[in-house]
Amino acid sequence: MSSAPLTATPAPLLPANKPKSAAPQHPLLSHLPHCTSLRGLAQLHAAAVKAGLAAHPALVTRLLTLCTGPGAGPAHLAYARQVFDRVTQPSDAVWYNTLLRGYARSSSSSSSSSAAAVRVFVRMLEEGVAPDTYTFVSLLKACAAARAGEHGRQAHAVAVKLGAAGHDYVRPTLINMYAECGDARAARVTFGRADGDCVVSYNAMIAAAVRSSRPGEALVLFREMQAKGLNPTPVTVISVLSACALLGALQLGRWLHDYVRKLGLGSLVKVSTALVDMYAKCGSLEDAIAVFQGMESRDRQAWSVMIVAYANHGYGREAISLFEEMKKQGMKPDDITFLGLLYACSHSGLVSEGLRYFDDMKDHGIVPGIKHYGCVTDLLARSGQLERAYKFIDELPINPTPILWRTLLSACGGHGDVELGKRVFERILELDDSHGGDYVIFSNLCANTGYWEEMNRVRKLMSDKGVVKVPGCSSIEIDNTVHEFFAGDGRHPKSQEARKMVDEVIDQLKLVGYIPDTSHVFHVEMGEEEKAISLKYHSEKLAIAFGLLNTAPGATLRVVKNLRVCPDCHSMAKFVSMVFNRRIILRDLNRFHHFERGICSCGDYW
Repeated sequence: MSSAPLTATPAPLLPANKPKSAAPQHPLLSHLPHCTSLRGLAQLHAAAVKAGLAAHPALVTRLLTLCTGPGAGPAHLAYARQVFDRVTQPSDAVWYNTLLRGYARSSSSSSSSSAAAVRVFVRMLEEGVAPDTYTFVSLLKACAAARAGEHGRQAHAVAVKLGAAGHDYVRPTLINMYAECGDARAARVTFGRADGDCVVSYNAMIAAAVRSSRPGEALVLFREMQAKGLNPTPVTVISVLSACALLGALQLGRWLHDYVRKLGLGSLVKVSTALVDMYAKCGSLEDAIAVFQGMESRDRQAWSVMIVAYANHGYGREAISLFEEMKKQGMKPDDITFLGLLYACSHSGLVSEGLRYFDDMKDHGIVPGIKHYGCVTDLLARSGQLERAYKFIDELPINPTPILWRTLLSACGGHGDVELGKRVFERILELDDSHGGDYVIFSNLCANTGYWEEMNRVRKLMSDKGVVKVPGCSSIEIDNTVHEFFAGDGRHPKSQEARKMVDEVIDQLKLVGYIPDTSHVFHVEMGEEEKAISLKYHSEKLAIAFGLLNTAPGATLRVVKNLRVCPDCHSMAKFVSMVFNRRIILRDLNRFHHFERGICSCGDYW
């Protein structure tokens, strides 16, 4: 969205503007702190205007503060802007900064929000009011929240001109802004220009790496920070724990837990919540529960994270029980809480419970988002109610995304409904024809149901459009090192050893009844033996085999995969857990699978 460029002649930068001395207090103004609603605030404001106090510094300051504070909605922010715009030649930098901070906090996170912040900043320059470090921090945060990179770059240019870009608080905000706007190169360049060692800048870079799904880079930065003798803050620890969660690096996460204890940060709710999340995503639900139960106090996020943890591991009843306990404790659930609850129901086949909780969202004043609708679609589709799921998506009050239809297409594949699958596939192509997985799912559905002509059409369409399937990648952590394996290739230095171990494992498994499941092999012109070979070196098989080679007998194997585990690898993992007496915890794109004694926790319902 275009807006006025930041070209006004700036006044010299001041270290930090402070509020002006307050004008004499009027009795009417004493009621301002007690206003808790926008309606009451507006009524008091009207009375103040009639009393000739429209531009009273205390009134303007209090109005702006109340309307832009944490939790203030778009209506409050709009009212604050009206109050500000009616002040002739506002000269108090605190007013500008307060309004900018409101835009930075705005939940709308839209381009209009950043454009409004830019207009406020331009007016500040035009009025000759000197921006300070707080000004740039709030302006850049507003640009970051709205993903407004062009506005952010203009703000950066002005900050450089005024000598503010290198400030200890402005530089990390710049790094964060560029990272949020998807400009990783600019974030790294800004970080590299830092004078001296700044913990806050490191925090911004580590957080940026985690948000852009580069956990390995986050860990490298953390080690670099340690080597320089910089003391980590709670923000550092939370980001690094998130990196461990993304990697599934449980051993490193446990080391960080000990580190947290030594730093005395274990009592902080946000840090403990990050530990719960890390343990859950690294496959150790037991540790997640232990940390959660040991917390002295819990906020809504902590409860929600634990509910999501139960959901991801397939413990639907436990998630529901925890949700009910949360309400008994007087904690109000939010959209994330309900998302975890719906996810738990969909992955445990709790259809009636899931639909009931979806309806309950309205009672809590929560408007469902696209992810909530996705959970309900999944809930219905998994249970075989495919037509009902189709109707649910088709009648949504918002435009459905490809992900919603993709969820239903996957269920059509699982239930063998090729006719509905074709309708769904066409709806997906209308919205996004570049996702290779859609073609593979529908083509396999056609092949499994004997629709060869349709299958060939889809394969040709995929080839013509140059669409490729995302390669499978699985990782396993051994001795604090994360090893990655890709399907069918030899990138890992020990890939040949892993392949040889796969051969030996499969030979042993066949003796106890394992038969390769070739029903989902894309190349149907292959013979059964060729299909079995194509399945043999899937990434999760290589990771499991590598784990068997490099861990002690009986040790748990924890594998993380970037895609949904295929039926054959799922079957193979069950047999490995039985024959080799190993517990295997596999995290795929959708959930966790706990394999033990030949049984999976998902009950083959995933």
